[in-house]
Amino acid sequence: MSATTAFADFADVQGLLRFGYKHHVESAFALLRVRNRAAARAWLASAPVGSAETGAPPPVVLQVAFGAEGLRELGVPDAVRSAFAPEFLAGLGTDANRARRLGDLGVNDPARWQWGGPGPEQVPHVLVMVYALPGRLEPCCRELESHWSIAFELMRWLSTTDMGGVEPFGFADGLSQPQIDWAREIPPEDHDRLAYGNLSCLGEFLLGYPNEYGRYTARPLLEPAGAAAHLPRAEDAPDRADLGRNGSYLVLRTLKQDVPGFWRYVDAQSGADATQRRQLAEAMVGRRVDGQPLLPPTDEPIAGVGTDPASRAKNGFTFDGDPAGVHCPVGAHIRRANPRNADLPAGTSGLVSRAIRMLGFDADVLHADAVASVRFHRMLRRGREYGVRMSVSEALSGRAPQVETGLHFICLCADLARQFEFVQGAWIAGSKFAALPHESDPLLGNRLAASDEPATARFTMPRAGCPNRVLDGLPPFIEVTGGAYFFLPGVRALRWLATV
Repeated sequence: MSATTAFADFADVQGLLRFGYKHHVESAFALLRVRNRAAARAWLASAPVGSAETGAPPPVVLQVAFGAEGLRELGVPDAVRSAFAPEFLAGLGTDANRARRLGDLGVNDPARWQWGGPGPEQVPHVLVMVYALPGRLEPCCRELESHWSIAFELMRWLSTTDMGGVEPFGFADGLSQPQIDWAREIPPEDHDRLAYGNLSCLGEFLLGYPNEYGRYTARPLLEPAGAAAHLPRAEDAPDRADLGRNGSYLVLRTLKQDVPGFWRYVDAQSGADATQRRQLAEAMVGRRVDGQPLLPPTDEPIAGVGTDPASRAKNGFTFDGDPAGVHCPVGAHIRRANPRNADLPAGTSGLVSRAIRMLGFDADVLHADAVASVRFHRMLRRGREYGVRMSVSEALSGRAPQVETGLHFICLCADLARQFEFVQGAWIAGSKFAALPHESDPLLGNRLAASDEPATARFTMPRAGCPNRVLDGLPPFIEVTGGAYFFLPGVRALRWLATV
């Protein structure tokens, strides 16, 4: 098997990407700043980081990632750091232009964040993620703190809550993920895909492998001397040591969810009718409360979606048969996060049909053509909830627990700009998604107006044979309270960073 078709080296990949550690239902994330470089390196050199190798994982698993300033504090030369993605180097909460593009305005303004904001003291250097089986988390965290007393300053622990596969608004979560082409069956070349597929190139999530364009994402390549001699070689430059290979970029954002506010709003819009209330909420999300989609599975199988009935029922669908959004509104959250489209709008096969669609002569598919092909913008989500789970009746009672509740959004990708920032900025926060007028994501939108435009506090629900139903006056239901970009290195790269 040639170097360009070899399987991923699971022993060198941190396990979060492959496993997600869903059975390790207890977790906490430590935000650290380097206090003593030598002590920090010493701990990192021996930290028991879990890899993506198969086999039963230990009761407690650690994953370690670095912010751009953390690499500087560890002594990584600027010449090496500069080869990382510019978005990573700039940071998530330090740039006003980036905040505007991502919709981090108003209540989401990084200046208001609890961590990760524009002040240098707010930005974590190192992220240590702890995943544990029941009863194992607390003693592990205490032990880690005792080891860190000299090496790191502990900014805060981000705690989590096991809500049993349900996010705080009450919907089944974690149902739709891209299937990673670990076996590298997708040819490393750019070619049109005429049907939606859920199988994504390995290089969309791991650096050092070809992506959907058939290219290698830029990352630091080093002379293979000294400690760097133990790094894997670059496939696209075999004489160079690849610091990025088997690593990913990790986005962490703390999203506070106003659960009572969400259910009070849809209750008022439905006239307190329980059935209509649930249907309105499901239209905004794009799935039923139990996770079932609002559309049936396609007749044809979808690459990367399992053939078993349960998998097909939850993910074996596209929006091709519902272009106007009558069954699942075009602006629903799941349609924005994953439009499930191909490189060209849907249509019959054949050269004439393809040419008509490619040149934009088919008026019936122009609406779909307003959305970029999804295969270039997938992300792997690994978020965890925090706070308390409450029922709809508790949320509406006025006596909901006064505990901050939400989601620590975590995603992994190889290209921050093309994947996370595009989806968040153009599809989630964007007020022109799929040619919709003046509305953003019904859950994550900040409701603010763009320059010389009306506010985006609305949600359109198309109906067959009658005027659309438009919900106006949506308040913000989710507030960003923290965030940062990290580099999740391969295991060998982690050890190099500890000895550079």
